[in-house]
Amino acid sequence: MSARGVGSAVRPTGGELTHRRILVIIGALMLGMLLAALDQTIVSTALPTIVGDLNGAAHIAWVVTAYLLASTASTPLWGKLGDLYGRKVFFQAAIVLFLIGSALSGLSTSLLELIVFRALQGLGAGGLMVGAQAIVGDVVPPRDRGRYQGLFGAVFGVASIVGPLLGGVFVDDLSWRWIFYINVPVGLAALVVVASAVPGHLGRVEHVIDYLGAGLLALATTAFVLLTSLGGVTYPWSSAPIYLLGVLGAALLAAFLLAERRSREPVLPLHLFGNQTFAVANLISFIVGFAMFGAIVFLPIFFQVVRGVSPTASGIRLLPLMAGVLSVSILAGQVISRTGRYRFFPIAGTAVMSLGLYLVSRYSPTTSTLEETLFMVVLGMGLGAVMQVLVIVVQNAVAHRDLGVATSAATFFRSIGGCFGTAVFGAVFANTLVARLARALRGLPVTHQLATAQITPGLLRTLPPGVRHGVVTAYAGSIEEVFVVAVPIAALAFVGSWLIPHVELRRSWTAPPSEESPGRVEVPSATAAAELG
Repeated sequence: MSARGVGSAVRPTGGELTHRRILVIIGALMLGMLLAALDQTIVSTALPTIVGDLNGAAHIAWVVTAYLLASTASTPLWGKLGDLYGRKVFFQAAIVLFLIGSALSGLSTSLLELIVFRALQGLGAGGLMVGAQAIVGDVVPPRDRGRYQGLFGAVFGVASIVGPLLGGVFVDDLSWRWIFYINVPVGLAALVVVASAVPGHLGRVEHVIDYLGAGLLALATTAFVLLTSLGGVTYPWSSAPIYLLGVLGAALLAAFLLAERRSREPVLPLHLFGNQTFAVANLISFIVGFAMFGAIVFLPIFFQVVRGVSPTASGIRLLPLMAGVLSVSILAGQVISRTGRYRFFPIAGTAVMSLGLYLVSRYSPTTSTLEETLFMVVLGMGLGAVMQVLVIVVQNAVAHRDLGVATSAATFFRSIGGCFGTAVFGAVFANTLVARLARALRGLPVTHQLATAQITPGLLRTLPPGVRHGVVTAYAGSIEEVFVVAVPIAALAFVGSWLIPHVELRRSWTAPPSEESPGRVEVPSATAAAELG
């Protein structure tokens, strides 16, 4: 393997990988992916309990934001380090870092400690998500990769839905601290399997790590996420802190672009954006993340407040969404592996996702259970057809030396889209809710919690029937507004998906598509497997 300014002496592992060993490796990687994806959502249903225990309501949002921000900002660096020094060792390091953060989060005695340790968890999660998908790119040729990436898409989708359910179960039956402790045995199992099953040794040569670029990208990302998180909620959009964050973010982004042009080994090579497939797929990843994460986070609120169910029951209500994601993600991977063609899935997936968001925007207090279920299945099917397929598209579009940074870019843009989407839709929801509550409760007795839209399911059950009806109506209308805004954003992804050119999936790591024999599928060679490091 060689790259610009990077020569690597690879030592073979001593043989080809058997199908059984590949399955063991995939299982370990899926455990790592599950840990990282689960902790994006598992905290949500436990936040009220955590705040009551640690006394820090003013900073509750940072328990989630610190994790997302750290994982998102660190993904490009994890990908580049894996490309240069070997993905196995950095995947193991990410597991260890994640487990340390998990244990310390469970032991936290203040909200500030929890926020810091959640950020440590997030740093490890960034390496888990990038490393898992990049290692698949090492052990499986692009043509056969779809069936395995489909499983990763299913894991990601399942984690997004099961997270709130498990969080509710742990809070109801154990303690919120078990949300973090449960990661330790699962992570240790993944660490043991990765150490024993993943092969390869990468020869060490002189490398240059773009620490300046990684730092500038992390700081620019932080500035923009803070801007969208705080703007219109903590500070008015026209306030000095928001202006300062905007100027700072723009300056840091410009400095990052300049640094990348001058770096020998850029953390996010700008030349990759000259590749139409890479550029368009990452743009769609951003939009999908924006619409998906930004909108789906409000479904548990709908079930708990509008439907009046418990946190655990609200997680169960999301199972149809998970079923749609799981079934179509696996099916898409199988079809892509058999046919070598992927372009249909981003187009169809974004179209179905847009339709699903529109259908969910029709939710109201009188929506039947059957309609509720069918609409979530449609949304899940759209997400399942597009999420992991975009990773395959990006990986197939670049040279093997850029596999790690390409994978991390796809994860980065989807995650940063989710950060922005959560912040923007949160502002839409908060502003709409306050106005709707004021109209719905006019002439009725209003407490401070109602006036500031700080409503919990427990508080809702104590309200008089007339007030409760006004609150439920206001919440239902505000959540509808969020999904209505999400629909045209998702439609942009559908339009962009038509710009993805089809490139025949490669049957090996080295030969370009034009040089491949259409009827021959190569088995992973020892040299290619050795690049796992």
